Formats: sequence, structure tokens, C-alpha cells
Amino acid sequence: MVELVIFVLLGTGAIAGALSVIFAKNPVYAAMGLLGTLFSLGVFYVVNLGHLIAAVQVIVYAGAVLTLFLFVIMMIGVDRVEDTSETIRYQRQLVIGLAAILGVTIAALVIGGEFAWVPLAVDGPIPNGTVENIAGIMFTDWLLPFEVTALLLTIGAAGAIALAYYAPGTSVEDAE
Repeated sequence: MVELVIFVLLGTGAIAGALSVIFAKNPVYAAMGLLGTLFSLGVFYVVNLGHLIAAVQVIVYAGAVLTLFLFVIMMIGVDRVEDTSETIRYQRQLVIGLAAILGVTIAALVIGGEFAWVPLAVDGPIPNGTVENIAGIMFTDWLLPFEVTALLLTIGAAGAIALAYYAPGTSVEDAE
């Protein structure tokens, strides 16, 4: 039952965020909708015991990529004046009421529910998607490809910085 409630709440949040990405007229609001969708997906991964992919989802996508999106949006410039008057009657009261209902529902699930975010003890093999399972495979069987990939990414980043540093048509000797 708890999983169904979580699925319905977060599914609604993910769909609402996705729709705001599509239909928002302000790009900052669209980015915030994307953030809500990414966090909802991260919680879905946690519920399905994919803790590593949930951490990657939140850190890489919701953290780094969305920050990059917001920097680009701010560089493009969305500094137009907006109308901040409330057009929906009782909007604040409605949001406060919905937040209170959500808070009570979450408290009831945490206090009275049989739901555990992390499995207590796993007998037998470690489930797929856990940090232990993926790290064990990555640092034993796939250590060399992992290190080669890290080296290539480092070389690529250094090359991109070097290309961006010098203007086209100039050489290293001209810059000195």
C-alpha cells in the first residue's frame, strides 16, 4: 500500500514537472519543472533498490546538468519584468493546505507504515543496482576499462581547455 501511495504521489509530481518543462513560458520555470521530474525519478530508483543510480540521478543530472542549464539560461538573459500579482483566488491557502496534507501523509507513512527505504539484511547475493554490487564488479572485473575511461576523459577536458584558451588563427608562440 505504501509503495502505491509513493508511486501515485511521485508519478503525479514527475508528470507535472514534465508538463511544466513543455508548457512553461519562462525557461527558469521549465528548468525547475525538470528538477522536480529528476528528483521524482531519483526517489523511484530508491524505492526499486537502485540506490547507486538514484545517487547518480540526483548528483549528476539534478545537480550538475541542471546547474549548467540554469547558468546558460541566465547568460541568455531572462531579466524581463514579470507580473507577480496573484491571479488565482486563495492560491496561497490552497498551497498551504496541500503542503499540510502531504506532510501528514508522509508522517503517517513513516510512523505507521511498514516501509523501509533500505532493506535490513539481504540473504544470498547482493541485489543488482546497489553500490556494493556495482563497485565490486567495477573495481575487479572492469578496473582497466574504468581507468582508461577516466584517463581519456581527463585528456579530453585538458584538450578542450587548451582549445578554448587560444583564439583561432593564433599559435602558442603568439600568446606568449
